[in-house]
Amino acid sequence: MPRLFGTDGIRGVANAAPLTTDLAQRLGRQLVATLRDHHGGGKVRLVVGRDTRLSGPLLEGALVSGALSAGADVYPIGVMPTPGIAYLTRRLEAQGGVVLSASHNSFEDNGIKVFSAEGAKLPDAWEDEIERRLTGPDDAPQPTGAHVGRLVSFPAAEAEYLAHALHGFSFDLHGVTVALDCANGATHRIAPKVFRRLGAKVIVLNARPDGCNINRRSGALHPEALQKKIVAAGAHVGLAFDGDGDRLIAVDERGAVRDGDHILAILGRHAAHSGRLKGGVVVTTVMANLGLDRALQSAGVRVVKTQVGDRYVLEEMLKVGANLGGEQSGHLLFLDHSSTGDGIVSALHLLSVMRETAQPLSELASCMTKFPQVLVNVPVREKPPFDTIPGLRARMAELEAELDGSGRVLLRYSGTESLARIMIEGEEQRRIERVATELAEMIRSAIGR
Repeated sequence: MPRLFGTDGIRGVANAAPLTTDLAQRLGRQLVATLRDHHGGGKVRLVVGRDTRLSGPLLEGALVSGALSAGADVYPIGVMPTPGIAYLTRRLEAQGGVVLSASHNSFEDNGIKVFSAEGAKLPDAWEDEIERRLTGPDDAPQPTGAHVGRLVSFPAAEAEYLAHALHGFSFDLHGVTVALDCANGATHRIAPKVFRRLGAKVIVLNARPDGCNINRRSGALHPEALQKKIVAAGAHVGLAFDGDGDRLIAVDERGAVRDGDHILAILGRHAAHSGRLKGGVVVTTVMANLGLDRALQSAGVRVVKTQVGDRYVLEEMLKVGANLGGEQSGHLLFLDHSSTGDGIVSALHLLSVMRETAQPLSELASCMTKFPQVLVNVPVREKPPFDTIPGLRARMAELEAELDGSGRVLLRYSGTESLARIMIEGEEQRRIERVATELAEMIRSAIGR
C-alpha cells in the first residue's frame, strides 16, 4: 500500500480510506507494540489529544481502543493544541503522544501525528516500522483480565500546559491590546487565558468551534478579518493561530501581515544582538524568502536551510546546535523552551522583543524587505520525479539563468496533499507570475487532475 505517513503524520478525509476507524484502531495497537519494543518492554503510557474537528472523537475513540487492547495506559486529554500534547508527553513521562488533527486543512480532513517520548515527531524509521506492522500479521500484545490498558484521567492538563507556555516570560502587557484569531481550533480556550494572565486587553476572534468551522476563513491561513479588526479597534498586535495551534502569523498595528520569515528575522537579529542565539545560526527551509537571508546575514547571523517540514528543521537544528528555527508558514521552533512548533510560545517570544525594545511590530519588521514571491499549487493525480516531465527541468534551468542570482525557482510536492507546489522568487512581480503560470501549465498538462 502507499506510504501512510507524510511530513506531518497521516492525513486524509476522515472516515474514508485510508483514514478510517479501522486504521485508527489498528494503528493504536501497532504503535503500542512499536513503542514497547523500542523502550525495552513493560507498560506503555500514551497521551492522546485532538483539535476541534467533528471527526476527532470518532478517530480518537478507535485509536484509544486499539491502544488499550494492546495493554497501554492512555491519558485522553481532549481538545488541546498540538504543542500541549508534545509537552504533556514529556511531563507525564509517557512513551508516546498522539494528536488527532489535520492542522490547517478544512474540517472534512483529519490526521494522526505521533510524538516520541521526547515530544518530537516520531523518527522516520519508527514510522516505517509501524507501517510494516500494519501490513503484516497482528503481533501486538493481546492482554486480558487486569492486564488490559487503563484510561487515566489528568484534569490538570490545561493548567500544566498554560504554566509551561508562560515559563520564562515575566513581562507585563498592561496597556497593550492584543487581538487573537483562534481559527475555531485547539487554542480557543487557552490562548485568551495566556495573554490575559499577562495583563493584556484581549480581543478574541473565531473562538466558537462547532466541529465544522475550524480554519474556515480564519486563523493563520486567512488573517483578513484579523487585519480589519486590528485597524478598527486600534490594537497593538494581532496573533493568528492555525487549527491545531502550532503556527503563528502576526499582524502589525497597521494591519500588515507578518509571516514566519518576518518573525524569524526579528527574533534572530534580537537574539544575536543579546547573545542568546546559539551558534549564531538560524535554521529555516528552502521556502524562506531571500529577504530573510539578507536580514539575518546583515546582522552576522548564518542561515542554514533544509527541506520543507518542521520535523526537518528540528533535525537540522539538533545537528548544528541551533536554538531558533522555523518556516515561512509560521511553524517556529525555540529549543530552549519547546520540542515542537508552538503558536502561543512563538507569540510570547515576539511580544517579549516588542516589550524589550519598546518598538511596534511594524518598526521591528522593517529590518526585512521581502522579495516578490509567487506560490502556485497544482492538483496532481500522481507524484513522479519532476525530471520525468518532458521539458520541465530544461525550462527551469533557463529561467534560473535569467534570474542570475536575483531570484530562484523551486518545485516540490506537498507532503500532506496531492499538490505540486511552484515557488518563484524575483525582483519583478509580473515576471515571476508569468514564469509560475508557465511552469504550472507544464505540470498540469503532464500529471494534473
